[in-house]
Amino acid sequence: MTSSKDYKRQIMNDLAGGNVHGIDEKATTPEKEYANFDDFAKRSSRDERREMIGRGFHPDRIPSSQMEPELRKAISQIKPHERDDVARDLFKHLKGRGLSDRDLEKQLGLSTHHASRMNEDDVTKLAAFTYHSHPDIFQDVLADQPTIMKFFSNPLVGAAVGAIAAKWLGKR
Repeated sequence: MTSSKDYKRQIMNDLAGGNVHGIDEKATTPEKEYANFDDFAKRSSRDERREMIGRGFHPDRIPSSQMEPELRKAISQIKPHERDDVARDLFKHLKGRGLSDRDLEKQLGLSTHHASRMNEDDVTKLAAFTYHSHPDIFQDVLADQPTIMKFFSNPLVGAAVGAIAAKWLGKR
């Protein structure tokens, strides 16, 4: 493949053709097959999303150096209220680990510790920190706020999303 777009297109073509061997060999039931990403985001349970996200989104599988540009691009494309929700969830989970929003503001060089006032760069820094330092929290937030995954395009990230998409679309 000559570009990441070609690679992503090939993954999606393979998935559409049912070439998804080895992802999850369990049989699907019709009520668990999804028409598209939005259908998956609406009808799947948080636990189901968390399980699938946990398999693909971890620094051991996708290095931070490749994930961070994807986060920046994806966060810039989600709606402002969705970006606020992502930041709010990240802060909430990190607070549970003893990291205060004010300490994170200083440590990460954020412009504010108020989720509703954070810009795209702030949310990207917070998400990248969480992905690298607390991948389980990152996975929990993606399970709660799956919209961000629609905008990933890096080949490695695309492969993880593609594997998840196979489950979403029920193509076996």
